[in-house]
Amino acid sequence: MIAQVDSLLRARGRFAVGRGPVPLRWLALLLSTCGFLYGAAMGAFDVRATQSLYSGLKVPLLLACSTLVCLPNFFAVNTFLGLRDDFDAALRAVLSAQATVAVALCSMSPLILTVYLSSDDYRFAILMNGVFFALATLAGQWTLTRHYAPLVRSNPRHRVCRLAWILLYVFVAIQLAWVLRPFIGDPGAPTTFFRAEAWSNAYVVIVRDVLGW
Repeated sequence: MIAQVDSLLRARGRFAVGRGPVPLRWLALLLSTCGFLYGAAMGAFDVRATQSLYSGLKVPLLLACSTLVCLPNFFAVNTFLGLRDDFDAALRAVLSAQATVAVALCSMSPLILTVYLSSDDYRFAILMNGVFFALATLAGQWTLTRHYAPLVRSNPRHRVCRLAWILLYVFVAIQLAWVLRPFIGDPGAPTTFFRAEAWSNAYVVIVRDVLGW
């Protein structure tokens, strides 16, 4: 497993940049395993085993489902721009980026546990998890950029596809994360997989909070 992580981060072997069969099994394994490990650590704030289990399931679910929801549109954009012949390389790029996010999160599991041991402030725990997710996202973008570099050199229209993927993925991931919460677990609330208002709209809530409706 460690050797596969190293190959992913270095873009070597089956994870090398370019066309060819996409290593779906290994990418799915890395995403699910690493995502689960970080999620379990993320849910350990109030030392509740059930919350750790739930969060361990939710993190890879968030990454995988956000990707799956966006893929049909991503394929359509590639086809519309005449880039369908390069779709296997583009798919390799976005899936490798998602696996990189999971690996980066997993590497920060000891850090989030250290944060929990040093402070019992729930808001601070939310903030630090947000920081770690942001750093992991940057790592994923680095992988995405590395894979897309030769595609952009061959056809500048790939920049449009990459931008479309990023914007759509962020939009979907925010809403899905809202639906899947809680990830950390409020110490003052019972442990549940979903919150009572899980199926509300994150963007509507944000607008209401900003405008004071």
